[in-house]
Amino acid sequence: MDVSTYLETLARESQKPETELIALALETGLRQLWRERALGRYLRGEVTREEAVAAAGPAWVVLAERQHQAMLEDMAWALSGPHPP
Repeated sequence: MDVSTYLETLARESQKPETELIALALETGLRQLWRERALGRYLRGEVTREEAVAAAGPAWVVLAERQHQAMLEDMAWALSGPHPP
């Protein structure tokens, strides 16, 4: 499905104008990009945890911390030596 099909379907089903849906999509995308920026800066040590929580929300910070820890554990395992298939 292409973007115009998504837009037409959402407009029809929500009974909202396409322009309103485009504005909402832009706002949603910008919020996501802002959140990803804040979490990335936090994980790189550029901002404090409190600043990341203020920018992205506590649930997102906890999720990012868990994912980061899991990635570090996976890397440590992979670098620890040969593993059976």
